[in-house]
Amino acid sequence: MRVKTYRYCFSFCALCVALLCSDLTATKPVVAESTPPPDAPKPDAAAETKGFFARWAEFYRQDWRGTSASSATPERRGLPSPLDSPPFPNADWSYGGSPAIGEPDTNSYPLMTAINQARSRTKLYGWIDPTLNFSTSSRSNAPEANDVYANRFEMNQVVLYAERLPDSVQRDHVDWGYHLTALYGTDYRFTTAKGYLSGPWVNDHREYGFDPTLEYVDIYFPQVAQGMNIRIGRFISVPGIEAQLAPNNYIFSHSLLYAIDPFTDTGLIATVKLTDQWLVQLGITGGHDVAPWTPDAKASATACVSYTTSLANDNLYACANGINNGEYAYNNLQQYDATWYHKFTKTVHMATEAWYMYERDVPTIGGRIRPETGANAAYCLTGEQRCTAPEYAAVNFLQKELSPHDFLSFRSDFLDDKKGQRTGYATRYSENTIMWCHWIGTTVQIRPELRFERAWDVRAYDAGRRQTQFTAASDLIFHF
Repeated sequence: MRVKTYRYCFSFCALCVALLCSDLTATKPVVAESTPPPDAPKPDAAAETKGFFARWAEFYRQDWRGTSASSATPERRGLPSPLDSPPFPNADWSYGGSPAIGEPDTNSYPLMTAINQARSRTKLYGWIDPTLNFSTSSRSNAPEANDVYANRFEMNQVVLYAERLPDSVQRDHVDWGYHLTALYGTDYRFTTAKGYLSGPWVNDHREYGFDPTLEYVDIYFPQVAQGMNIRIGRFISVPGIEAQLAPNNYIFSHSLLYAIDPFTDTGLIATVKLTDQWLVQLGITGGHDVAPWTPDAKASATACVSYTTSLANDNLYACANGINNGEYAYNNLQQYDATWYHKFTKTVHMATEAWYMYERDVPTIGGRIRPETGANAAYCLTGEQRCTAPEYAAVNFLQKELSPHDFLSFRSDFLDDKKGQRTGYATRYSENTIMWCHWIGTTVQIRPELRFERAWDVRAYDAGRRQTQFTAASDLIFHF
């Protein structure tokens, strides 16, 4: 498996270089579409004479000193952005399965500036995310995510993206994009999908591993309503405030809700922007967290609708995700999810999510039927060999922007794992976390937090030894 992982890493890097070179030899109009963000260094003649590492270092020097050259903000199509990013992870109310239709690609990265002065539409970028936590538990912080290993310094994520976003501002021609992700670290356990180099986690439960987390192609059709994007491949499961990797989350650790819901789906999803305020999505996948070629794959439907008010102060996003017959298989969760974003003032907003999930015919713990490898059984009633295992959850995030480089976030979280099929314990959980996010320039994030959680019905923390858990933790995201 280790040899296969190294081969995949080499193939990924070779493919990234090939894609980048193809973009560098593109026609002039394609180059002109790549617009740097307002705070990114502008390509100049002097920079052309510097070497790769000198250009890379110069990006960070200007970014951290606040001396980066600025340029006009590219025009967008649609409602105004409700949030400032940074300090927040996103400027718009998020939805999954598609790039934000009508929003230009304004991103510029240190690595791309060093490679070619950010001239190509293909962009290579990523981050390193080391973490540290101190916990009242001694064996494990589970079901807490992503700092699941108690009292440890870890490398949660080393991530490399290769990405080209379709131009969804224009209404003249069909455009395309793609995305590839390579992830290494302890967080691979949360992103692993059965059939995608999944052995190190599903079979062996190794602490560190590699996951090819996302591989998809986007095709944008401007003539359909206000724009339609079709995504084909392995992508992040569409609903959810937190269904993203480290920099796209408000808080370093994740809610209990996030820790047990699906992460990626493989298939096709169409996102149609009907108007500036209404958006609909329809998709078909092979089920949650499984490759289509595995025996666990099941044809599954996804349908979502999003509504944003005219001033962009509120957004409602509802999804039925991965819907099929609900029969027990690896992560074959039937998920119904709703999210509400609300902006109180220029600097204060909240995000609230609630969902219901279940699987049918889940084997009982200690019964005659063995559960799937890598999946839990359920606490069924006495005498039952199988049962339906449901879960309910709700989470609220409240954010306060303190400055262009700082914000506070407070999260309250509730989960009822009715049959213990997702966490291993049939109990109700609650969790509260407060976090401060500080940016150094636009390339370094520090996110210290304090978190307290409780299992209300049984001892579910520290491998069944404790009913409560307190953690003090932080991560540091270094973007490149």
